[in-house]
Amino acid sequence: MSCMSRAWWAAAPRHLPAPWRSPRPFSSASGPTAKKSVPYQRTLQEEGPGSSEPSRPPPASAQVVVVGGGSLGCQTTYHLAKMGVSGVVLLERDRLTSGTTWHTAGLLWQLRPSDVEVELLAHTRDVVSRDLPAETGLHTGWVENGGLFIASNKQRLDEYKRLMSLGKVYGVESHVLTPSQTKDLYPLMNTADLYGTLYVPKDGTMDPAGTCSTLARAATARGATIIENCPVTGIQVRTDDFGVKRVHAVETAHGTIQTPCVVNCAGVWARALGRLAGVHVPLVGMHHAYVVTERIEGIQNMPNVRDHDASVYLRLQGDALSVGGYESNPIFWEEVSEKFAFGLFDLDWDVFMQHIEGAVNRVPVLEKTGIKSTVCGPESFTADHKPLMGEAPEVRGFFLGCGFNSAGMMLGGGCGRELAHWIIHGRPEKDMYGYDIRQGAHPDVAISLPCRRFHHSLTDNNRWIRERSHESYAKNYSVVFPHDEPLAGRNVRKDPLHEELLRQGCVFQERHGWERPGWFSPGGAAPVLDYDYYGAYGRERHRDYTYNRLLGDEYTFDFPPHHDIIKNECLTCRNALALFDMSYFGKFYLVGPEATKAADWLFSADVSKAPGSTVYTCMLNQQGGVESDLTVSRISPGAPGSPLAPAFEGDGYYLAIGGAVAQHNWSHISTVLQDRKFQCKLLDCSEELGMMSIQGPLSRVVLQEVLDTDLSNEAFPFSTHKITTAAGCQVRAMRLSFVGEMGWELHVPRADCVKVYRAVMEAGARHGIANAGYRAIDSLSIEKGYRHWHADLRPDDTPLEAGLAFTCKLKSSIPFLGREAVEAQKAKGIFRRLVCFTTDEKVPMFGLEAVWRDGKVVGHIRRADFGFAIDKTIAYGYIRDPAGGPVSLDFVRSGSYELERMGVTFPARAHTKSPFDPDNKRVKGFY
Repeated sequence: MSCMSRAWWAAAPRHLPAPWRSPRPFSSASGPTAKKSVPYQRTLQEEGPGSSEPSRPPPASAQVVVVGGGSLGCQTTYHLAKMGVSGVVLLERDRLTSGTTWHTAGLLWQLRPSDVEVELLAHTRDVVSRDLPAETGLHTGWVENGGLFIASNKQRLDEYKRLMSLGKVYGVESHVLTPSQTKDLYPLMNTADLYGTLYVPKDGTMDPAGTCSTLARAATARGATIIENCPVTGIQVRTDDFGVKRVHAVETAHGTIQTPCVVNCAGVWARALGRLAGVHVPLVGMHHAYVVTERIEGIQNMPNVRDHDASVYLRLQGDALSVGGYESNPIFWEEVSEKFAFGLFDLDWDVFMQHIEGAVNRVPVLEKTGIKSTVCGPESFTADHKPLMGEAPEVRGFFLGCGFNSAGMMLGGGCGRELAHWIIHGRPEKDMYGYDIRQGAHPDVAISLPCRRFHHSLTDNNRWIRERSHESYAKNYSVVFPHDEPLAGRNVRKDPLHEELLRQGCVFQERHGWERPGWFSPGGAAPVLDYDYYGAYGRERHRDYTYNRLLGDEYTFDFPPHHDIIKNECLTCRNALALFDMSYFGKFYLVGPEATKAADWLFSADVSKAPGSTVYTCMLNQQGGVESDLTVSRISPGAPGSPLAPAFEGDGYYLAIGGAVAQHNWSHISTVLQDRKFQCKLLDCSEELGMMSIQGPLSRVVLQEVLDTDLSNEAFPFSTHKITTAAGCQVRAMRLSFVGEMGWELHVPRADCVKVYRAVMEAGARHGIANAGYRAIDSLSIEKGYRHWHADLRPDDTPLEAGLAFTCKLKSSIPFLGREAVEAQKAKGIFRRLVCFTTDEKVPMFGLEAVWRDGKVVGHIRRADFGFAIDKTIAYGYIRDPAGGPVSLDFVRSGSYELERMGVTFPARAHTKSPFDPDNKRVKGFY
């Protein structure tokens, strides 16, 4: 029997010596090979009818048609049926699981660095280990053998300790083990190079055939119809009387099914299915592989292992192991075959060998163990390593449930349930913002507009998709550090001050394609260079790459080395003034005859005030959850074609929204305008306008030299705006603050931004003005208690829970979206509440820390940072009463609190008001 290391020599193609070897091609042009062997006793391939005819005739109509019979298709069908939807049809072109699901390793790890994903994984585990067996009497193939995360250094173990603390909030048992304890648990493991491990006893594995066939049994028992051997050949789309494209029917090789809803769960083939409906699906196909060993004595009942630093996993397979991982040079599947079913590729040993080396180091007995079979199949991957879910941008009623980055089995149950809820109720139950693909549609004509996740300049950019998908794949096992940034797909969207700030040492962050200022390095320019694929595919890695070096310096869970630089930016703002380039903000106009009617319904606050007013408000969903927080300014008509003051008939509002979530806002507003049929338009001027925010006690003194208007409190009070001139250029000045200081935002036509910027910096030079970035904004805003959407505020948080009741016009009689839900919650009581905590000990926190009250876990931290003016760590998190009662302010005040960071608790103080300037004097100019 050949050993594993010899098996590599036997299986690998012969090559010339290294100096003559050609660089590996960027991708493989080879197609599927003869059948390979997966390590499962049963697959659904053998159970096929051996006929090209469908397993049953398609019905004439259906409420929902799910396309794709893999993990997501089966889970979504099951959950739709379980939620009471009749007339659900699942179409599979071959047999269930035949695409990517049949060959999956089926691992389920309960802990991830995301509270939402921990909840999604918990539901999948419940479905396969409890719900399905109870409903059907069948065993799904769930094996609970535990999971073991390997740490070879302190940073990796720190990451695992963060997961352990978060797991306590959700009841996920886990233990940090020493190397000797790890050896006791897993005697075959080499522990000589270990720093420690994290053991999760109730992790396990799923069987793809067993899980999907049981899901199908349970779904059909509830009235769903599953049809195999029924490929989809077309999607009929019709345009309604308001110009909105909607799904009308699904065409198959065996008949047409009329339906208002299609769910694309086609995996790697999702792009082709999307094209049938005119829907763009931004994912790529890649080869993803593992090998199965011969029998290993003593491996039985061992936990599954994830050695992230070696980029390898070891999955227990009875008395053997499956060995796989994520490499830096994955092979792209360029030409996705429509006929590929129950197929596998030839394994490229040059690519895979790095996993063998890591596996042998971790479990040395593998060096003398034979390889029984290879499994190399297609998987779909996305640009941010998150699935694509939700209603598609171009066609109403066309939903996505694809692009699961080889995690479709373990996320399938949770995501299947959320997708079913989305289809039935118009939105998911949990915060699925990070997975949501939906774009906004123009309220008057059906055109493609930017998506919530990816701007259209990105989704239409094949180079960007390829680069980002590669980096996400290659870094899948990398430590998730708080301040990491991508190197791939950069410099796509630059604001008008980009080059000006780059010369001054700006270290940029990437958000939604935009390059936005992160912080300013005294060491000079740190440009982001073209992506080098980390040296893969024969490309040369960048040398002396300053930006990458600065990122690497911040790969820590301690205070980063640039902590004092950000401190100086913050304190300069607090004590003098700072200029923040916020040009990446979304800048929209809501105009038209029914703009006020639409604004009354969309915005929770009363924004129907006189022109010149600016209001901070939320937008809610039907359940009262916060879809956005933004500022809305009432405006008067301007000149035709002006991005600063457009011409319009009727009423007008100017909306300014954080750039990272601007397209989510666009989508939400567009969908509401569409569904309510308001006669108004939403205009996007984000690219045409720059935005500078000048904040601090000396902002009035400096700006009075630049702006041609009186900036006194009487002439220019807080929450107002006006058109004025700066350095001879017309600008819209707004007296607002997101950092808790007196200050103004200047909204400037793109061509004038550099001139206005230089004028402000010149006037401020003798007053100590400084550039500052978003790392400073994060610190300053949390210190003042200002909320960040998708950190402190999410679609499953309400204004009452978040301390934003003042944004709701409940004292008026004006109806608004979500009002009934907010009123009902107010009457019933608040059972979770956002609370501010500070710790006296200067300890870095970043979110996900557990919150303890009187010795019991009551929640976790959503956002944390260091407040330099108060010299304390500040953290915000939602807490509950373990007894199930309402969380009143008295409940908050009466508890004794600790925050658990990486398994260590720190005494904390709860605040019911902002710890900095609680009386809100500074923003009003009173120092």
